[in-house]
Amino acid sequence: MKLKFRLLKANEIDVRLATVSEKGVSLLLYKDARCDMNILDETVGAMNWQRSHARENANCIVSIWDDEKKQWISKEDTGTESFTEKEKGLASDSFKRACFNWGIGRELYTAPFIWVSADKVKIEERNGKKVCNERFRVSKIGYDDKRTINELVINGKKGVVFEFNNSLHEDFTTRESASEEMLTEIRQLIEKTNSDLIKMCKYFRVNAIEEMTPAQANKCIEMLRSKL
Repeated sequence: MKLKFRLLKANEIDVRLATVSEKGVSLLLYKDARCDMNILDETVGAMNWQRSHARENANCIVSIWDDEKKQWISKEDTGTESFTEKEKGLASDSFKRACFNWGIGRELYTAPFIWVSADKVKIEERNGKKVCNERFRVSKIGYDDKRTINELVINGKKGVVFEFNNSLHEDFTTRESASEEMLTEIRQLIEKTNSDLIKMCKYFRVNAIEEMTPAQANKCIEMLRSKL
């Protein structure tokens, strides 16, 4: 059985707050269980897949019928509890994770680090803690031939709050490198802002900051300065 699920569309991807500080917010991309069910129905047919749960919904097994082998093929994963509706949330999360094992939405793992500076969102303080009640949505997404996200636009209340484009991620073997002065500033800013170097390199699709182009380095410096 050769089975390949299509890539997620922009309106099938949800955006969740990861962290909030006075300097801005970081965001994560995710899918919901309804998205998984729709794609399973669309790809294999509503009568050709099934789900079952074990360990009080902590585990979910998603099975797909293989017409060539005349048997069910199953993949399983474990979920985590949600803050509300404990049992339902656990079942939903284990189902979504099992669907990741089948490849549905796995491209979300290739998302860049998503940082939105405080000037683009409304950040408030509640009980001594920074909070953001804004909703965000993916307005555009693109993928390369390796099913990796190469374009991403996220909108908030004030319009576009985050843009990621493949033009910043060329083949580093055939491009101009950033100057040593730029790299030095990036290193200093990473230390000052206590930023995650690995996540920063992942965002720009490089193995090390030394592989950055001048355009990438400029963008990196801009992002880091916004955290000061």
